[in-house]
Amino acid sequence: MALIREAKLEDKPFIEEIASLTWGGEDYLARVFDEWLGDNFYVLEVDGKVIGTAKLTLLPGKVGWLEGLRVHPDYRGRGYGRKLHGFMLELGKKLAREGKIEALEFATYFLNRESIAMAKRDGFSIIAKFFNLGASVETFEPEIVKRAELTMEDLAFGIIPLGWKFVHRGEEALEWLKEKGEVYEINGFKFLAPKGEVTFTPLSTGLACLKAMLPGMAWVALERGKEEFDIMIPSGMKPVLPGLKRLGLFLWDETEEPNVLVFRKKLV
Repeated sequence: MALIREAKLEDKPFIEEIASLTWGGEDYLARVFDEWLGDNFYVLEVDGKVIGTAKLTLLPGKVGWLEGLRVHPDYRGRGYGRKLHGFMLELGKKLAREGKIEALEFATYFLNRESIAMAKRDGFSIIAKFFNLGASVETFEPEIVKRAELTMEDLAFGIIPLGWKFVHRGEEALEWLKEKGEVYEINGFKFLAPKGEVTFTPLSTGLACLKAMLPGMAWVALERGKEEFDIMIPSGMKPVLPGLKRLGLFLWDETEEPNVLVFRKKLV
């Protein structure tokens, strides 16, 4: 018997188990469990055991952001991911009827073929593509950065990443980014990161700008006890990839194409 219900505090051990078996144990799900509880966070229970999760987060611009879709490895391939996805679609439609959202969006890795196929089947389309590049702190000579203020002039892109969430440029998005993120400045250039995390968004483009920021990103990562960090850049920056690789950054799975896809389905 499969049941989808709101997550409860006593589900935490099950979710910690799922997280420990996802992305080589690097999944963030266990870390955000307490924060997500009671906020459109759902679990899929089979015979008394929680084997899947899904979350809808309200973002600026009346967007319902889908995240945290997980299925325990022992239960994959049985349609449970599809069941969770379908449930979240219905939840999105309900929130749209209530006037709370106008569209559903989510981001996924380019090799997540199951999610991509499901999204296209359900009427989602790709609205943005990004490169997520990895870097080792030891590659750079870390330089101290200072905290900075975020202004609308800093937001050059139409869609701005904060970690693996993406918001559409506007006053509401600016306030949300200020609340959820931290902005740093080095050598006259600013970059953004979610609080406590090390996926950075450079707010200036061009190889020279990025080269100037990388030592600062390495410093923030070191301060947060991390040996590696990521940067998220829009697909239009593809021409600088060879230069970034020479600086020591790398793309997972050795792709030359954008490896992060942002999907949207309009509901209103």
